[in-house]
Parts: sequence; C-alpha cells; structure tokens
Amino acid sequence: MSWRRCHADRMTCCRGGWQSVHTAIVGILSRYSSFFLFFMLLGVFLLLWNNHSLERCNGKSVFSLYPAQSNISSVIKPSAPSLAPNHNQNSCPHMGQEPTPKEAQEQQSLLQSIVWPGPPRLEVLVKQSSDPAHSYFVIQPPANVFGQATWRVGGKLEVLVYMHNFLGQPKRYGGDFLLARVRSPEIGAGASGRVVDRQNGTYAVELPLLWAGPAQVEVTLVHSSEAVGVLKRLREERPDRVYFKSLFRSGSLHETTECNLCLPIRPRKVALCNYTDPHTGEPWYCYKPKRLDCDKRINHFKGVYKKKLLYTNESLLFTRSTVQVPVKAHGTDNITILPAVQGQSSIDEDQAKFMPSGYYFQGSWRPLSGIPIQQFNDSSAITQCLRGKLFYMFGDSTVRQWFEYFRAFVPEFSLRSPKNVGPYMAVDSVNNILLTFRCHGPPIRFNTVLSSELHYIANEIDGLRGGRDTIVALSIWSHFSTFPVEVYIRRLRHIRRAVARLLDRAPGTLVVVRTANPQITDPDYSLYNSDWFSVQLDVVLRAMFRSMRRVVLLDAWDMALAHPTQPRLLHPAPDIIKNMADLILSHVCPAKQGT
Repeated sequence: MSWRRCHADRMTCCRGGWQSVHTAIVGILSRYSSFFLFFMLLGVFLLLWNNHSLERCNGKSVFSLYPAQSNISSVIKPSAPSLAPNHNQNSCPHMGQEPTPKEAQEQQSLLQSIVWPGPPRLEVLVKQSSDPAHSYFVIQPPANVFGQATWRVGGKLEVLVYMHNFLGQPKRYGGDFLLARVRSPEIGAGASGRVVDRQNGTYAVELPLLWAGPAQVEVTLVHSSEAVGVLKRLREERPDRVYFKSLFRSGSLHETTECNLCLPIRPRKVALCNYTDPHTGEPWYCYKPKRLDCDKRINHFKGVYKKKLLYTNESLLFTRSTVQVPVKAHGTDNITILPAVQGQSSIDEDQAKFMPSGYYFQGSWRPLSGIPIQQFNDSSAITQCLRGKLFYMFGDSTVRQWFEYFRAFVPEFSLRSPKNVGPYMAVDSVNNILLTFRCHGPPIRFNTVLSSELHYIANEIDGLRGGRDTIVALSIWSHFSTFPVEVYIRRLRHIRRAVARLLDRAPGTLVVVRTANPQITDPDYSLYNSDWFSVQLDVVLRAMFRSMRRVVLLDAWDMALAHPTQPRLLHPAPDIIKNMADLILSHVCPAKQGT
C-alpha cells in the first residue's frame, strides 16, 4: 500500500511538474515566436544555398552523388529540365595526358568551329519547334546564261527552305539540321549540296549541276534546332548512356563489372581497376570485382543503351514525324539540266567554293579534285595493284568493310577470331600480299572483344615499319558519338602523332583516313548515334588531318549522301564500298600520264 501511494503521489507530482514546464514553454514560444520563425526560414535558405553550391562545384563532390540521383531518375523522370540529375561535365574530357599549349589552342579552335546555333530560349516548347509537315522548300529560278534562263551543266541550283513550327508559324531563328542532295536514279547520278543557315528560319541550299538530264531535289530535316539542343545536353551530361562491361574470371570464380572512360565514385567507395594505356595515356576504368584482382579481366563487351534519358516534353522532339523526315517542295522538286553551252567552263569559280568532293554518274564515283579515279573491275587488276603490298586497316566496322571487300580477292588466313570483331588477316603468298584488320581500342561497342585484343591505333602505327609497300587505312568515329567532343579530339591527337612519326621514318607510306558517313536512325537510336553527332566529329577529323601531307582523306560522307538510291546506311552499300576501294587503289597505283 505504501508503494502504491508513493507511486501515485510521484505521478501526481510529475503531472504537476510537466504542466508547469508546458506552461512556461508556451509562454516563451508566444513571446519569441517571431525570432523562432526567422531562424527557421534562415535555416531553410542556408540549406537550399548549400545544395545549389554543391551542384555547381566540380570534382568528386558532385560525381559521388551521381549513383543515387541516376537510380532515382531511372524510375521517375521529372517534367522540367531544371530538375535534371547533375552529371560532372568535366571529368571525361580532361582525363589522360595534358595537351601541349599549341594542341590546347587547336582544341579551342576546333570546339569553336562546331558551335551550333540554338533556340533563343533553353526551355523546350514543342509547339514552337520545327515541323517538317508545315515546312517547305522552293526551287529558285535558273540563272541567265548567255541570254538563256536554264539550268545547265557547270552551273548551280539554288533552293530556299522555309521552316515553320507546329502552329504553322514561320520560325524566326535557325539551328535546324538539314541535309540536301540532287539525284537522277535513272542514270545512277547524285551529288550532295551545301546548306547555309540564315539564322532567321530560312536556309539557302546550293546544289552543283554536274550532269545533263532530269534531276530531283531532296531536302531532309534530320533534327529540329530544339532537338539538337537536347542532343547537346545528352552529349555533355550523359556520356554513360552507353556503358560497357568486362568479365573477370579465375578458376570457378567469375564476376562482371561496369567499365567506361570515367566512372562515378560510388557511395561505398568501390575500388577501380585502372587500365589507362601507358603509351598514349588513354584512360579506361572498370569497377574492381569484389573477389578477384584487376589482372583477371577476360574480355570487354557492350552493356546496354540506357533508356529514359528524355523528359516528357523532350521526347516529343524525337518521333518518326520529326526525325529524318523529308521536307516537301512548294511547287516542283524536279528540274531538267541541259548540257553546258559552248565556251562555258564546266565548273565556274563561284560554284567551286561550295563543291562537294565528287559525284556519281552511271553508278561510278567521280572525284572533282585530286588524282583521277580508275576502275578496278576484276580480280587480276586488284591483285596486280596490291602485289608486294602490306595493307593494314584499323578502326571500326566501317573500315572492316574494306577488309571484307579485298578479302574476296586475297585468301583469308583464319585467326579463329570472333565474327565481326577480328583481328583478321588475309595472305596471298604467291603475290606477296598481306591484309589485316584490327578494331580500335575502347570505347568500342562490339559484342565481345578479348582483353588481349584491345589495342590502340596509335600504338599499332608505332609498331609499323612503313614504306612504299605499306598502306594504312583508318576509320574511327562512330563509337565516340556518346562522349564529349574533347574525348574524340584527344584520341585523334594521339593517332595523328603516331601517323606523323610513321611518315617521318617512312615517307613513302600511304595513309588513308576515312571520314564519317550519314546513317538512317530511328528516333530512339538517334539519342546515341545521330547524324548530328557524326557531322560534328567529321568536322573535327577533317580539320585535324587536312593539313598533313601524304595523308588521303576519303570523303565517305559525300560518297554516301550523294548515292542516288542508298544514301544513308551506317555500313554503306556494296557499290559504294567498291567505289571507295577503287579510289584507294587509284592512290596505290596512280594512272600513268597520257593513259
């Protein structure tokens, strides 16, 4: 009884004490409520300011937040671009060897050369974006030549393109990505044209007139200026939208981890395996397996194409009605080209300023500059030209097409390499001919490549003796479309240094550099391999190799786009490859003067 009474008295005392404390707290809060509200608002402000500062800072702080943000964004994507996950934009381009001051200056000039105009506002308003269905082009009247207003061989065709938005209103700014060409499929003729952005919603197209007969004009909207803005964002913020993996194995243990040029730091501080090339400094990393060492890596392969990259309003810019859609003509899209009049030069000086590298006529490529092209139509002519030659091909699958073409004339020596991956070799011991193909180093989106076969082009070139019996062909562009352009510039810089060293020690070596080419892509795939990515890389590649003596730039872009029937294939049609091979062989075995 005494314990219960004591307990009851204690509870009564406690209740009375808590009531007194409560009364005191209420009094304090009512007296200082304005002060508490002020400090609460100040705390919220400081929290928001701190988050904003963290998002703006560079280096490891931002990158360490990436996994959590990306995991959330892969499930729920906000509708406003301002809420996009922040990705470090500087980590990939600035890894690897530092460029010399001269190279750094060149890089800035290259980046400036590919600056693309965009909409006046960053916010994407789909209704105000370019609509090919409301847009049109108009063929301008022909120039007066010797008193006759006709289109003639040696002149040019001018076309004006008028872009409208989905509201049917004329656009007042530029930045749309357009391609244009003129073709005559009946006679196997075609040529690409030049598009000039007037920055006011209209575009001037200049097309060369290089053959006589009927011709059709084609203008294609590849991407609206608004869609290009989205592609810019993806290139800088999401270089991980295609990722890679490697298998690690030792005995019965095996693990697969993610790899890339740069990897975000995970919250649990997962260790990295550093596979940076010791000669070129080209970076490559994999997350370290939990139970295996880094030297247990077996292979390299493409992971997946990440999805849900776009916000709702952005996705409307990438549909079958907005990507790679023909722009219709207002009036006719056909003309008749008459033969050149007597006394008129085949190409006037004004036309020469915008001329493509060549054109097709009767199915054959006809260069407009450089050495004359020859036709190597039978195996004996090809074998005769390649006799005693060592032909090395390095790069992606577009240069592998050349190996596959020549392999039909030179017996292949099986290295038991994976299909479409290589390395490959073909040997003609009778005529002393060697052909080889090897893919370039990572990033490369092949299915599976053995780790031991991941070789960088620069290192391979450094291992060549070179000479008049040596041909080196390079093609490297498609697998770099998801990365910032600085990554591509760095790779080409290393290759160019190696080419310069090769030509210094063996000036007679023939080096052929293949450019990029347009391709047909569905709207989803264009987020990874758009022609806009390709044309940006193509401008850089041409600029970096154009000034090198004894290097031949093979213009695959013009040779593909000008084709009268199959202009845009990632792997060009067989007859285009045949024309490319004829062009290479024409440099290997130039025609004798007077023949």
